[in-house]
Amino acid sequence: MKLSEIKNLLPELNDVEFQLENGTFVPEHFHVTEIGLITKHFIDCGGTIRDEKVINFQLWNANDNDHRLKPAKLLNIVKLSEDKLGIQDAKVEVEYQTETIGKYDLDFNGKHFVLKNKQTACLASDSCGSSSAKPKVQLSAGSSSCCAPNAGCC
Repeated sequence: MKLSEIKNLLPELNDVEFQLENGTFVPEHFHVTEIGLITKHFIDCGGTIRDEKVINFQLWNANDNDHRLKPAKLLNIVKLSEDKLGIQDAKVEVEYQTETIGKYDLDFNGKHFVLKNKQTACLASDSCGSSSAKPKVQLSAGSSSCCAPNAGCC
């Protein structure tokens, strides 16, 4: 989800709610403690130099159980970050701590923002030799197989 999409959704919402993919909600008294631009300049395993930019929201649970971030307040924080940091429209990722600090992609299900689990991937699979396809294996048939019924291997 891009920052422009969030800015378009916020005026239509009564509450700002974040939900993990497993259905668990971020507690209502969360704070958005940071909005920032993260730039990653790296080389993949195939030797290609890459640049990525994402906008990062950091969510934090405080002891302030009466705190509720309203959509207008979050929109003001977003606009402040655009003005002060020169943030342009880009994909948003969210940092949120469960057992450890996790990074999530962001989606919207019509009512809540959804923290989507991120996955790693090889960016150069065509040049580094990795393959996402599993090799096909020929299984032998017949009673000589060690996994035949009553063969004693299981």
